[in-house]
Parts: sequence; C-alpha cells; structure tokens
Amino acid sequence: MLQSPKSKRVAAATAIAAALAIPAEGIRQFAYYDQPGILTVCRGHTGPDVVKGKKYSLAECDRFMTDDMRKAINAVERCHPGLPENVLAAFGDAAYNIGPVVACSSTASKYLAAGRIEDACNELPKWDKAKVFGRFVALPGLTKRRHAERLLCLS
Repeated sequence: MLQSPKSKRVAAATAIAAALAIPAEGIRQFAYYDQPGILTVCRGHTGPDVVKGKKYSLAECDRFMTDDMRKAINAVERCHPGLPENVLAAFGDAAYNIGPVVACSSTASKYLAAGRIEDACNELPKWDKAKVFGRFVALPGLTKRRHAERLLCLS
C-alpha cells in the first residue's frame, strides 16, 4: 500500500521529533514526579495509565513514545495542515513536551497561520518555563530543548 505525501510527511516529522525528544527526555522506567509535580514515566509519558512505583519495560516506553509523539504531531497537523516536515517536527516536539497550545493557540500559532514560519520558529524559546512551587521559572533543560526545536524549525 502506497503512502500519501501527507502520510509520508507526518511519519517523517514524527520520527524527527522523536529523535529530538528521546535525548531531551531521557528514560526512567519507574514512574516519578517531574519538576512541575506531574506523575511521569519513560520518556515523558504522562496520563491516567501511569502508576506510581510501577516499573515499565523498554517496549512499553517505546510504545508510549511512538503513540504520544504521533498524537502531538497530529494535533499540530490539525491546527496547521501542510507545514514543512522540519516545522511540523519542531512544533510536534514542543507539543509533545508542553501540549498543543504552543502550536495551536499562541502567538506562534498566529504566525504559522499567516505563513510567517521564521517568526513562528523564533517564538519557541519563549516556552522554556514550567510551574515550580507555584511560580513559572525557566528550566535549563527546557531552554536547551526549545533552542534545538528552533534550530530544527529554521532549517
């Protein structure tokens, strides 16, 4: 069965975004609370299926990454269909990490909708904060990740 150009673009963006996310996320097979206090496992997987103290297999972690990244990429694609692979991958990784708001209802989203790709890419570094003890603070890991996404987006 032949893939459509859209399917190929989405699949490529998913693979690129996962390659960006995997080293940024690291891997922890036991569920833990991340800096903002969200129960997390593997490579940043969150949700009601995460069980505190449970050990997850590498296969489960791989499946979470694939499924979660695909959902993030598809969310960006629904908001802005037809983005170039690199832009879709960059915003897909950001959406995987912090949710689709970055790509779908932000200043960056307005720029994407207007075809102002460079301006949209330059918005990514602004999303390097997380709520820690009730206050938004820049986290070094997020700063580094947003920089990598920006570079990918602009490539």
